Amino acid sequence: MMGKFKITCDEATTICDKNQYGEARFGEKLKLMMHFYGCKICKCYSDQNNRMTKIYNVYSKDKCNQHTCLTSEDKEKIEVAVKEKMQ
Repeated sequence: MMGKFKITCDEATTICDKNQYGEARFGEKLKLMMHFYGCKICKCYSDQNNRMTKIYNVYSKDKCNQHTCLTSEDKEKIEVAVKEKMQ
């Protein structure tokens, strides 16, 4: 029975990444939790991965609020340059 839940550290990190994006199935999550009981390194990887994602999400939300669009002048300059290159 326990053999079904045994996974390698490589499989655990893959499931951890999938879990972070909501792509891991229930069975995979269960295997991951069982693996964490015996492997503190993978547990640490998971914790660090979660922290990095939270930091990135805060940073990306801040950056998404800043509008960094080209001005009309910049767009016209690019359009002229492209037309010149195509001729």
